[in-house]
Amino acid sequence: MRAAVSPMLVRLADERATGVLVRDRGTLYLADGEVVHAESPDAPGLDVLLTASGRLRPDSWADAVAQAASRREVGRYLVDSGQVAGGELEICHLGALFDAAFFALARASGPTRFRYGVAHWMGRVRPVPTRAVERESLRRSRLLDSIWPHPAVDTAPVERRLDPAGRGLSPRRQSLLNLADGVRTPAAIARELGRPAFNTLIEVRRLAAAGLIATPDGSATPAPTGPAAAAAAAEATEPPSVLDSALLRRLRDALEATL
Repeated sequence: MRAAVSPMLVRLADERATGVLVRDRGTLYLADGEVVHAESPDAPGLDVLLTASGRLRPDSWADAVAQAASRREVGRYLVDSGQVAGGELEICHLGALFDAAFFALARASGPTRFRYGVAHWMGRVRPVPTRAVERESLRRSRLLDSIWPHPAVDTAPVERRLDPAGRGLSPRRQSLLNLADGVRTPAAIARELGRPAFNTLIEVRRLAAAGLIATPDGSATPAPTGPAAAAAAAEATEPPSVLDSALLRRLRDALEATL
């Protein structure tokens, strides 16, 4: 899967439009030409990320939606009620926004529609310029292809392959492989584990490059061997903190670029 620059999004940013951009793989909510929220069926939402991580109880999220959704101030309610710190909400929301936008901006054949005046019930948390969103989506596409240039693994059911070498994996990646049953897609695995979608895609591509996950239309190809396979395996077993820290730095940089 590869992201692409949307001419309509560029135009909407130039005219400082407010509303919702609907595409095949997701939606982007704009306010004054900036992205304030994004959703995609391929990416766990902010509710999943906050509750699965233990930062927020599911009933607290439900209460916030019930209390403030009609005013489109769910984000503000969570902060004002002391359930989530403002900075923590911004980072989590920014991560969910970039995740969903990556899928929403993927190349698609369906129509793109914009409905003026529509606002999301989450409210504004931290608006991001559309160019920053597109730039990050394109960067993610390039990063994924540099790991394993087979985007079909991003959306196909994840199928585990036997590993004759018996390589050990970190618990984080082992939990992903445990769900690689040939039925669940990366999006389903991310949602079940409560992890960001892009983190999961990186892990899936690295595991595919290491020969531990089948690549669609290439599953009969022997698992990689030699130095390239060794490098891929090393990346597949690196501590998650390395990846998470890099992503957080990218999110921070993208945010600071808006100032």
